[in-house]
Amino acid sequence: MLFLLIGIVLLALKLLEFGPVALWPWYVVLAPFGLAAAWWAWADMSGYTKKKAVKRENERKQARIDKSREAMGMGPKKRK
Repeated sequence: MLFLLIGIVLLALKLLEFGPVALWPWYVVLAPFGLAAAWWAWADMSGYTKKKAVKRENERKQARIDKSREAMGMGPKKRK
């Protein structure tokens, strides 16, 4: 996501011909978009994206369980 934001800022600066970015070649200005695409491809192929999604889902599940236990007056389960 950071590469995408950097790319958008550089693209805007290039199109508005603002500062030193106006003199940079286009491949330098567009490079962050390529890096973002490479990052997303690697994250999907390596399983990084799936691991993050599973972790987030497990945290949500545990929060629901803790909330239900608290509502029943049992308190959250302590993990060892």
